Amino acid sequence: MPPPLTPASLVLALSLMLVPRAAAAEPRGVWPLDPRPAVAEGFAPPAERWQSGHRGVDLLGSPGQVVRSALGGAVTFAGQVGGKPVVVVDHGGRRTTYEPVAALVTRGELVGPGDPLGRLVVVGSHCFPAACLHWGLREGETYLDPLRLVSGGPVRLLPVDPPVSAPAPPWSPPRSRFVRPLDALA
Repeated sequence: MPPPLTPASLVLALSLMLVPRAAAAEPRGVWPLDPRPAVAEGFAPPAERWQSGHRGVDLLGSPGQVVRSALGGAVTFAGQVGGKPVVVVDHGGRRTTYEPVAALVTRGELVGPGDPLGRLVVVGSHCFPAACLHWGLREGETYLDPLRLVSGGPVRLLPVDPPVSAPAPPWSPPRSRFVRPLDALA
């Protein structure tokens, strides 16, 4: 038989029920290229699923560079899609995609964060003739910014110069003591 509820235990139980639970923390992943690469093109999903857009990020790399799994999971695909070599890793409800990557792994293989998946190739690169990795993240049918796995997104652009509170006065040439005014020449 459970112990009887005391007023203190009842208050504690009710407060735990009423306190909103924190959202699940974003899994902390690793960069798929090492050293940390430059982002050649960021995440730009379309407004509608059927429209064109950029459903991942392009990371600058080198031909033959090792591509690593951002999170631990199971390889669900390692092969060609439209003539482009692709590796897909399932992370339990989410999956990451890596292309163009000549696979070193096979379907069903378990990988940990940072484990090698394959080598970056130039053929099929979004940055051709340069090599870059197109890295994607998908949860169900929704594409997400993969930079969130490495705390790199979303990107917010800030102004270079501080905002001006008042418009600048119209420009007028500076007066010089060495130049005569035009009316003095007449």
